[in-house]
Amino acid sequence: MPSQHAPNVDFKGSGEEPISLSIHDDESGYASASSSTESLPEVYFSKAHLKYLNAQLQKLEPEDILRWCVTSLPGLYQTTAFGLTGLVTLDMLSKLSGPIKPKVDLIFLDTLHHFDETLALVEKVRKRYGTTIHVYKPEGCETADDFAAKHGERLWETNDELYDYVAKVEPSHRAYSELQVKAVLTGRRRSQGGKRGDLNIVEVDETGLIKVNPLANWSFKQVQEYIEANNVPYNELLNRGYKSVGDWHSTQPVAQDEDERSGRWKGKAKTECGIHNPKSRYAQFLAQQKLQQQEAELSQALQSVVV
Repeated sequence: MPSQHAPNVDFKGSGEEPISLSIHDDESGYASASSSTESLPEVYFSKAHLKYLNAQLQKLEPEDILRWCVTSLPGLYQTTAFGLTGLVTLDMLSKLSGPIKPKVDLIFLDTLHHFDETLALVEKVRKRYGTTIHVYKPEGCETADDFAAKHGERLWETNDELYDYVAKVEPSHRAYSELQVKAVLTGRRRSQGGKRGDLNIVEVDETGLIKVNPLANWSFKQVQEYIEANNVPYNELLNRGYKSVGDWHSTQPVAQDEDERSGRWKGKAKTECGIHNPKSRYAQFLAQQKLQQQEAELSQALQSVVV
């Protein structure tokens, strides 16, 4: 049964000042703006440096990749739906030793259509690790009933791109903006199949957001073995044939020989919800609408000045 209630978690922001990171075409490794007391420096990854980083990080174990992240990337958060890989990352972060103790908050997108088991796991994780969890829901909605009233019944069937946008993509962008997120840890791995087969360790998306996939090289078996060896809490649905758990309406158990994510949107030609893809067609449509509106407002303003 789906649940309409999110667990009791801390919605407090990080309070840190923003530091801008983006990809840069220069061949130098880092470029830095002039520093002053009024503005923080901007740090750029060149394409050449990004390629070099991936070649080097590819050789490291996930713990070492995470150690590099917490010492190198400001504005770092972990985005997670509390799948196995994300839980391994969280546990590894909690055990990193050294002079710098990582404080990486979690961002959880509550689509209002998660399984009860997923929401129960969120609370277990909060109690186990004491990590701050920032919960973001579809704009203007607190429950599944609110969502249906605003967007219509079973939107995931009538317009799945719109559903992905309002339930996941827009809340993620809102989270990144409000929390001043510059880099995120994800739970993606090459062995999950689909579009993830050629995944790099570090990526920079079209918005300049840095995405790090610390367990990109690991297999499902390696993830399972770590979970068991370290007694990491996990979603009870994984004991019932599920390998990748999303919304209750678009997640099914998988056969032994199927890819992990084959149970997501079964029967549809999609393996991602839009968060890790270039902007969806619906997002592009919204952007075009906004641009047209701005042009109309500008034209109207100019006409009023002429008159």
